[in-house]
Amino acid sequence: MSVRVADWTKGEAAIVYQCCGACGGIQYFHREFCAACGAPDPQEHRASGKGKVYATSLVCRAATQETRAHVPYNILLVDCVEGFRMMAHGGKHLSIGDEVTAQFTSFAGKFVPFFVKV
Repeated sequence: MSVRVADWTKGEAAIVYQCCGACGGIQYFHREFCAACGAPDPQEHRASGKGKVYATSLVCRAATQETRAHVPYNILLVDCVEGFRMMAHGGKHLSIGDEVTAQFTSFAGKFVPFFVKV
């Protein structure tokens, strides 16, 4: 069993993905097995933080009391250069197709990735 690499979910300014040694499958969410072929123990790697906006949604209504101060805020789907797609926060003026890079910030009391235009 591999050791978990610290990433933004552990308070470190990094995005981590997994790559399967058996089939080469790439996955963003941590699992003990490859979602593509079922092989155990995919290897973890730090992502570059670079990608392209696949989709964007401007949130104009606070879902919780904690997010009220941030409205409006942008939620993105980002195709990362390593081959996985992730959801994250991003600059309000980002559009589909924009090249972006990850920074990290506090949002509603949580440490999160925040993509900005390159």
